[in-house]
Amino acid sequence: MNKAIHAAFRRDLGRFIDALERFPAGNRQRAEQLATAWANFDDQLTRHHEGEHDISWPALEAVGVSHDVLQQMDAEHDTMAAALAGARTTMGVLRGSASAEDATAALAAMQELQRVTVQHFEHEEAEIEPVYLAKKDTAEIKAMGREFAKVGPVKGGTFFAWALDGASPDESAAITGTVPKPVLTIITGVFGRSYRKSVAPVWHS
Repeated sequence: MNKAIHAAFRRDLGRFIDALERFPAGNRQRAEQLATAWANFDDQLTRHHEGEHDISWPALEAVGVSHDVLQQMDAEHDTMAAALAGARTTMGVLRGSASAEDATAALAAMQELQRVTVQHFEHEEAEIEPVYLAKKDTAEIKAMGREFAKVGPVKGGTFFAWALDGASPDESAAITGTVPKPVLTIITGVFGRSYRKSVAPVWHS
């Protein structure tokens, strides 16, 4: 599940970079579309790394991950948050101007965000993923999953619609294997509608 979520972030970063490389200067409609997709991405990545700090790290420390490793992860989160703030600023400027110059600035910020985010994901997957797999049946990891599930149906529906958008068969299976399929069908069908209507067309129209 965690790797499937990481894959969704990687996909979106690639989509933004591709779109910014080909941005049609002066096209305010496209700038607005990218701003809409960015708002979702920004929210998803912020909640992801904050949720890891608040929910995942205490559970992982309880099942044996060293405090030093988790401190390294938090330091990487800080670097990622700074890059996210930089991309947030440049994407906001592009939304207002739709200029070629601002698209170039947004592209540079997005490439930096991609660099530090992928670097963190690779480190986390190497250090933490084996622990998730080895300890998945422990009370601490199960409780962690329940905490993440408290996000509510609206944010949950948007999250799963986003995570499944463009997912590979293995990534989709990781998600559907974690959430009962009838529940996932309902939550994405009803509460994922906003994502499908406003964000997915940015990439697929």
